[in-house]
Amino acid sequence: MTKASIEEPLLVSAGEDGRLSVREEVKKQLWLAGPLIAGALLQNVIQMISVMYVGHLGELPLAGASMASSFATVTGYSLLMGMASALDTLCGQAFGARQYHLLGIYKQRAMLVLALTSVPLAFIWFYTEPILLLFGQDADIAAEAGTFARWMIPSLFAYGLLQCHVRFLQTQNVVLPVMASSGAAAACHLLVCWALVYGLGLGSKGAALSNAVSNWINVAVLAVYVRVSDTCKETWTGFSAEAFRDAFGFIRLAIPSALMVCLEMWSFELIVLLSGLLPNPKLETTRVSNELGAGKPQAARLAVRVVVFLAVSEGLVMGLILVCVRYIWGHAYSDVEEVVTYTARMMLVIAVSNFFDGIQCVFSGVARGCGWQKIGASINLGAYYVVGIPSAYLIAFILHVGGMGLWFGIICGLIVQLLLLMIITLCTNWDDEAMKAKNRVFRSSSSPDFET
Repeated sequence: MTKASIEEPLLVSAGEDGRLSVREEVKKQLWLAGPLIAGALLQNVIQMISVMYVGHLGELPLAGASMASSFATVTGYSLLMGMASALDTLCGQAFGARQYHLLGIYKQRAMLVLALTSVPLAFIWFYTEPILLLFGQDADIAAEAGTFARWMIPSLFAYGLLQCHVRFLQTQNVVLPVMASSGAAAACHLLVCWALVYGLGLGSKGAALSNAVSNWINVAVLAVYVRVSDTCKETWTGFSAEAFRDAFGFIRLAIPSALMVCLEMWSFELIVLLSGLLPNPKLETTRVSNELGAGKPQAARLAVRVVVFLAVSEGLVMGLILVCVRYIWGHAYSDVEEVVTYTARMMLVIAVSNFFDGIQCVFSGVARGCGWQKIGASINLGAYYVVGIPSAYLIAFILHVGGMGLWFGIICGLIVQLLLLMIITLCTNWDDEAMKAKNRVFRSSSSPDFET
């Protein structure tokens, strides 16, 4: 690959050629976004189905499972997801620069680091009950959550490996297998969860264990695909000792990546934990990194503009759907009318939250694609912990708005995060970012044909 081919920009003019480029970018992003959205939803459906099953066992088991799921997200899933998101930068830019062999090395390195990280996290999950009691949670809910979390421990190790495989594939624009494997795992989960909860009579323990079974199924399907598919023959060439060579280099990027993701996700999950202190606690992006790695700053800029438009459109549509189904959704979790009515009220606030969250996800994806994890982590720290969480506490407990006030506060943090990320993106020099991406890949590559 020559320097000229790396730095060749995608020209976007105001005439017919410009309109054609925009149309092509929309088609490309819709082709990628559809399976990615479906795959992400299906992965989240697994935990959601488990909580739904538990919800029909009673109000206390539902509260315990919800608390345990939030605790697991705060102390485990978010950290592993954040660390794995370093692959968005590394694999995405390496693929754009056609240094295909690096993708397999990066994935192996991430799998090793995330597996080791899961060991201390498992100990934290084992002691969920005393930790929740230490933070003043209801004793009955803490006991139920502690049991649920312990039975979820096997899913922790599967989750880290799953995130590595998903990002390895999606940075290559291989998204259909991710959707298919997630669909297969979700379909199996319905049967597995029913069998463990009701068939074997394990109750909420069975629902927690079913998460592990389904996640391991998902990992197994993707692992087989990577090893036998012709699509990955250039990016996966087998296990290599090179994966151990620069583990600390990966960690240096993984830590700010984890902070960027965790600081945001923790703020949402802290809202769930704060709800346990209310009077009734039982109720209450790939395209950018590819284009930068390929040395196409104008294409990266176009990708950002198109995906923002798509995010706004999606937010409006999903908001309308959430409002329309607000009285139906509660019945999926409980048959108690009080829960159904409360859920309907909360869905109105969540619709607003979802709109802003969808747009900020775009700019967060841009930050990961460009390697701005440290900047993103700083923004998330200020937006959620200087503005969001204090506002949530003020509105919910000082102004006595209750559970809805918690969400109003987090929306304040969302808006601040969105505005700051948007300002930084608008002020970006995309030519400089493309050069930084090329240099990052070049430093990692040992290939003699990568010319500068």
